[in-house]
Amino acid sequence: MKRSIRLYLTGSVQSLFFEQFIKTHADNLNVYGFLRRLEDGRVEIFLEGDNSNVEEMASICRRGPKYAKIRNIDEKEEKFQEFKEFKILKI
Repeated sequence: MKRSIRLYLTGSVQSLFFEQFIKTHADNLNVYGFLRRLEDGRVEIFLEGDNSNVEEMASICRRGPKYAKIRNIDEKEEKFQEFKEFKILKI
């Protein structure tokens, strides 16, 4: 079964290292979507793919890499959009 979710993270994360950490795990799990930093300082991550892979990827996002300090996560279900890859977007 396919699933899509959108996460909004707040906390202390090193930009380049965090972005690469998320992209590497998404690619390994065949999860598609995007990551982008919002003007208000939050990180938005859109994930879609097989339900179990999306849930595993969301768990990885919740804990982040070793030195990340994630303070808050908002999560909501989204409509499946059929992304073909995972991208890091720049605003």
